[in-house]
Amino acid sequence: MISIINKELFMCVMLQVRQGIGKPSVYHAVVVIFLEFFAWGLLTMPMLTVLHETFPKHTFLINGLIQGVKGLLSFMSAPLIGALSDVWGRRSFLLVTVFFTCAPIPLMRLSPWWYFAMISVSGTFSVTFSVIFAYIADVTDVRERSTAYGLVSATFAASLVTSPAIGAYLSASYGDNLVVLLATLIALADICFILLAVPESLPDKMRLNTWGAPISWEQADPFASLRKVGQDTTVLLICITVFLSYLPEAGQYSSFFLYLRQVSCLFLVFLC
Repeated sequence: MISIINKELFMCVMLQVRQGIGKPSVYHAVVVIFLEFFAWGLLTMPMLTVLHETFPKHTFLINGLIQGVKGLLSFMSAPLIGALSDVWGRRSFLLVTVFFTCAPIPLMRLSPWWYFAMISVSGTFSVTFSVIFAYIADVTDVRERSTAYGLVSATFAASLVTSPAIGAYLSASYGDNLVVLLATLIALADICFILLAVPESLPDKMRLNTWGAPISWEQADPFASLRKVGQDTTVLLICITVFLSYLPEAGQYSSFFLYLRQVSCLFLVFLC
């Protein structure tokens, strides 16, 4: 009798885990994005410290190479992961992308070489935004969608604005080990949140029709979208504008904190 009760309790728990908490909503996506990028934002200064200690003569070059490899892998894999999420559901791929994106975090203090290798390769799965936007498209109608996308983007910005300062303060006061530990715990909390609280957003009818369906090369081809963009002049101009806007911004972001760190050290030496 006890074993039957335990079995039923276990089945109820597993059903709850599979279903998540409440109905799929934008707020589930907001929490996932905030936790992931808040964890990485905490590591801004510790990561630059490890980068400079590991590659003292080529800090900027290696940082650019790492970000370049990561971005290239994300570009190549984003269409495939998006197509697979249409077949297998958003929730499972949210779990995969967040897990592999945050997997390098604890390696920062354990092995810097493995950390930089993992952070480069993790670009293959660093497409959480693609899955999040698909999740939002599932749970909103056309009129609400732009507002929901704006909320997610604002949450992303808020996490990156607040977390580097908090991480720098904790690093200066308590050391980098505490910051890495805190970032690891936040990443684990994000994974647990997806596993336990985030419900599947892809409608059941659509999942039943596409479950296990084959993926065509056109769906996985990262250059297919670029070819389609060229067919619409308005979309092409928008894409060029966004590309030219983000290109210098990405370069500035990759080197700005290193520059500030070097300038602040020189300024302190000058004062002394």
